[in-house]
Amino acid sequence: MCKPAAYTIHRHDHHLGWDNSFAPIRTIAPGETVEFDVFEASGGQLGPDATLENLAALDFSKVNPVTGPILIDGAEPGDSLVITYEGFKPSGWGWTANIPGFGLLADQFTDGALINWQYDADTLAPALWSDKARIPLKPFTGTIGVAPAEPGLHSIVPPRRVGGNMDIRDLATGTRLHLPVDVPGALFSVGDTHAAQGDGEVCGTAIESPMAVTLTFDLEKAEGLKFPRFETKEPVTRHLDASGYDVTTGIGEDLFQGARDAVSGMIDLLTRRHGIAPVDAYMLCSVCADLRISEIVDQPNWVVSLYFPRLAFE
Repeated sequence: MCKPAAYTIHRHDHHLGWDNSFAPIRTIAPGETVEFDVFEASGGQLGPDATLENLAALDFSKVNPVTGPILIDGAEPGDSLVITYEGFKPSGWGWTANIPGFGLLADQFTDGALINWQYDADTLAPALWSDKARIPLKPFTGTIGVAPAEPGLHSIVPPRRVGGNMDIRDLATGTRLHLPVDVPGALFSVGDTHAAQGDGEVCGTAIESPMAVTLTFDLEKAEGLKFPRFETKEPVTRHLDASGYDVTTGIGEDLFQGARDAVSGMIDLLTRRHGIAPVDAYMLCSVCADLRISEIVDQPNWVVSLYFPRLAFE
């Protein structure tokens, strides 16, 4: 049960990009709780019955909208905005796509592909993919941040020292996130909610799903953070751990290439074992497999591993 919110900020109050000149939708005091109604990453361009034609027609100037901004009374540069995730109200549907030109293996997967997901918004039972896989769900916010100090409009796509499109799947219920404040009032916004994602979001999309998120705001004065930090309240992978993992690796002098090799190895394994298309294996890796740096001290070669939960295909 979510903590009751004093206010709801609706999704029509959204913006595209970060800009410290945006007027706040509302001013709140530290300690207050707010519900944010959030678009999925397409900004409403894709729906439960979306097709490849809809995917091909995406207007990328409208993707990744964030709801807000709100001003937190008393927030000053050098402070940290402390955000507690009280809970989510999922919608019950989402999408995952391979978007040409986007993703870790964009050069290998050049055609668009789309998965439409339906899931139980109350129980959050694993979401079914055809008759082959069940993906455990864990709602979180892909994009969450405050306005940067630099003037002008900044893209929503890359993450920044003040947050943004971080796609950290553990920014979920119970987590406390600390964001460095760069401008008076912080000017906080949130968006890009996901029903599930693996660490790395390797194809560039997760289970992109509209939902509401309830957050409580506090301030830590003069914390002087350089980058975001967060604290989790409970174990973060127990929804995936029950049956262990299949793991592939990439080894070499380049971490980025190592990540590509680890993902490619898993795609080969899943297609061979389960008889699925490579692009489907790629998208499934994006929604539930975790990229990890396993070794980064034994120069000149580093080890990147991709952990795919075996329970997805049980």
